[in-house]
Amino acid sequence: MNFKYSDKIRDMKPSAIREIFKSLGTPGAISFAAGNPAPESFPVDAIADISADIFRNSANAALQYSVTEGYPKLRTLVSERLRERFSVGADFDSTIITSGGQQGIELACKVLCNEGDTVIAENPSFIGALNAFRSLGANIVGVELEDDGISVTALEEALKSNPRTKLLYLIPTFHNPAGITMSLEKRRAVYALAQKYDIVIIEDNPYGELRFAGEKIPTIKSMDTDGRVIYCGSFSKILSAGMRVGFLCAHGDLVSKIVVAKQVEDVHTNIFFQMICAEYITRYDLDAHIANIRALYKHKATVMLDALDREMPDCVKFTRPEGGLFLWCTLPDSIDPTTFINRAKEALVFVVPGVAFNCDETAGSHSFRLNYSMPSDDEINRGVRILAEIIKDML
Repeated sequence: MNFKYSDKIRDMKPSAIREIFKSLGTPGAISFAAGNPAPESFPVDAIADISADIFRNSANAALQYSVTEGYPKLRTLVSERLRERFSVGADFDSTIITSGGQQGIELACKVLCNEGDTVIAENPSFIGALNAFRSLGANIVGVELEDDGISVTALEEALKSNPRTKLLYLIPTFHNPAGITMSLEKRRAVYALAQKYDIVIIEDNPYGELRFAGEKIPTIKSMDTDGRVIYCGSFSKILSAGMRVGFLCAHGDLVSKIVVAKQVEDVHTNIFFQMICAEYITRYDLDAHIANIRALYKHKATVMLDALDREMPDCVKFTRPEGGLFLWCTLPDSIDPTTFINRAKEALVFVVPGVAFNCDETAGSHSFRLNYSMPSDDEINRGVRILAEIIKDML
């Protein structure tokens, strides 16, 4: 049969990262491509104990339909934590539970954007968000990243040039894929521009708990005086990615529409896993657990940065993250990035090409993303050495 696909989906490409996953079972492969949290960060024993207790004492609630807004106990706990840790949540705000952080991003766009409306994003940006916007028929406009975050000058030019802009999508803290953090000065300037041009900001902050260096910077949502910031977060990086439990905090009027859109998508987020999250926060020391994850990622990031400093030629530039899971490498113009990626793949070292994160799918990129949370210390050292040898040979 000749299928006639919808205009929204017909030209969409599969996630480059998910496609790379298909090759990672090869014996001897070293993957710097995944965005996965380290398996040793999962509190397996605690989750097992909580699960058994839920099935003994609350099985009906765990296995039954639930409310779209989320498990009430978890909503309360998340709201309290957002207020205490990130100064997120004004009197006009409401918090709901989503199926991973990405669902919140997609729902926000679905509720606010008509086909042809513009979403402005940092360039490069998170491929999952970009594909969500594309699937909804939004026009994506990328604005260049600088060392301390999005270019404010270029952002205002983009806002002037795109009067149908509805959303500004940002990952200001430990950016994926670039690994950088937006300065406080720029966060204030960006919020002021959102007010000036009357647009809504999606602040995506799945890595905000994972700072292992530098000084904490206030969230953009904490500056939100008029309800124009949608804050998206997740338990994926601090408890379990596979549970797919995220959350969204935004103005109550906006959340009421997002709830309706969510009812269409999945009725509600997996209630059993919501209950696990709530019980973990209640019974265990989540802050101590996160502190252990920070220490783990600080070590892994240091191993990777030391290897890059030691092995890479000076013409290769890379970011130095203060948290999160990623750093961003840029090749000199003399090296063809596609050839480099393919040679790395032949050597069984997998990285994500920078083009996968472009707002403009037709644009090129001399950059690639590295992840340090998944590989072992030995894999990091060997993988970086192999990448450096390929680059030196190509030079």
